[in-house]
Amino acid sequence: MDKNSTYDYVVIGAGPAGLQLGYFLEKAGHNYLILDAKEVGSFFTKYPKNNKLISFNKVHSIYDDPEIQLRWDWNSLLTDDYDFLFRDYSKRLYPHSNEMLSYLKDFATRYSLKIQQRTKIVQVSKDNNGFFCLVDQNNSVYICRCLIVATGFSKPYIPEIPGIETVEEGYENVSMNPEDFLGQKVLIIGKANSGFEIADNILETASLVHLASPESVELAWQTRHPGHLRADYTRILDTYQLKLLNGALDGTIEKIERRNKTFVVTINYTHANSEVEELAYDRVIRCTGFKFDDSIFDDTCCPKLILNGRLPAMTSMWESSNVPGLFFAGTHMQARDFKKSSSAFIDGFRYNIRTLYHFIESKYHQQQLPNNLVEASSANLQKATMARICRTSALWAQFGFLCDLIVVDEQNKQAQYYPELPVDYIHDSPFGKSEHYYIITFEWGDWDGDVFAIDRHPSHDKSYTNVFLHPIVRRYTGGELIATHHVLEDLFGMYCYEGIADIRQSISGRHLKQYHYEEHERPLYDFFAKQLKEK
Repeated sequence: MDKNSTYDYVVIGAGPAGLQLGYFLEKAGHNYLILDAKEVGSFFTKYPKNNKLISFNKVHSIYDDPEIQLRWDWNSLLTDDYDFLFRDYSKRLYPHSNEMLSYLKDFATRYSLKIQQRTKIVQVSKDNNGFFCLVDQNNSVYICRCLIVATGFSKPYIPEIPGIETVEEGYENVSMNPEDFLGQKVLIIGKANSGFEIADNILETASLVHLASPESVELAWQTRHPGHLRADYTRILDTYQLKLLNGALDGTIEKIERRNKTFVVTINYTHANSEVEELAYDRVIRCTGFKFDDSIFDDTCCPKLILNGRLPAMTSMWESSNVPGLFFAGTHMQARDFKKSSSAFIDGFRYNIRTLYHFIESKYHQQQLPNNLVEASSANLQKATMARICRTSALWAQFGFLCDLIVVDEQNKQAQYYPELPVDYIHDSPFGKSEHYYIITFEWGDWDGDVFAIDRHPSHDKSYTNVFLHPIVRRYTGGELIATHHVLEDLFGMYCYEGIADIRQSISGRHLKQYHYEEHERPLYDFFAKQLKEK
């Protein structure tokens, strides 16, 4: 490596995000380099602490189409030929982190990605010409015009609680040997998956386990957000509600005091008329998450941060809001859809990164965003839309965040169909000024009750009441919403006869082909016909 090396693109981080972007940069023949402080996929040598991922790996599917199968494969990286899938590395529904590590290392080798390992960047600056200058631990210098940070979260987030400095154990360093907690009273600060992972690990040895945070537990099956508490870690909730001394406490921790070998914690309960109580514990463990580490950036290019400094602020193209040419990939991308869709996870950010690559191609190489030309008729728009919603895994995973865009040229009777763009980007870009365009998303409906007892209305004229994930088509003029069409929900996520004929034979006495035509296909055709003034 030369003392000074110049690239068009430098990616910091050789985890799944860096490798995914590297795949597209390598395929395009760009001048790039991926740098990592340790080695490919090193995050998975330490996390999760129990070696068990919460990203689903559904190996067997009712569909043969690999694009559709990716809806339930939350670990594979994207390739053009679907030829490098995680299922070849694990058959478990909840795979192990060492299996992910093997997959990532082999992915890097298979696609000949340009990666320099054991290169820790210690300083990043930006010169007057707009080029980034990166310096590593050996004082080697790397110059690039476009910098993409894909480092993930590497710095523990420590909440501002008086006495928190007395707590030496956090998720990053806590023991995973249950015997170390034998007979102890334990408080875990935080009620996300990491906290429950630790609680579940010590459930059979600790005398008492409490988890505490101001907010109530949010269950993934209730919120439909995969980052909320997953069912695999809910055993302690059973022991809480069935009176085994354990508990998930809703309250603000006002202070922590160390009295000899005991932690005395003052809790102001959220749902108890502001009752304040002191509780004594043998151990207190921080499981409050991690944050973006901006320490490598100097004043010439330090990105703005949001959410109490946990994430970098970025545009709808995932570019820093205050540092042009600085982009973010991977879990940092969740800054645009925090706790809403799946940008924090591989199954979400892999699609974001593919779109980011196209944004980079557009910005630096004047390439058009991918699109197809479609005749602007109700029949053709219905056909194009139906083909996408029956097959897309991107819109399925990135519900309400990524969308397909159709821009209609009424004069020439043509339409441009653009796949997989952030909804916010449409409104921020010139697309949002178009006179006639459609945004197509998958979204969940609202439901305040028990998600296992939802009242359904299985008819297209009541599809706006759908609660299950389903497609929505919205027509806009210059950013103004004109009309909305909900495609009736489907248990199998399939909205045409061809995709489901060998599984479902009939519904309510109707032939399956007739059912899909009446409830899915014809209503969408009628919607487009009305908007195009064909009827």
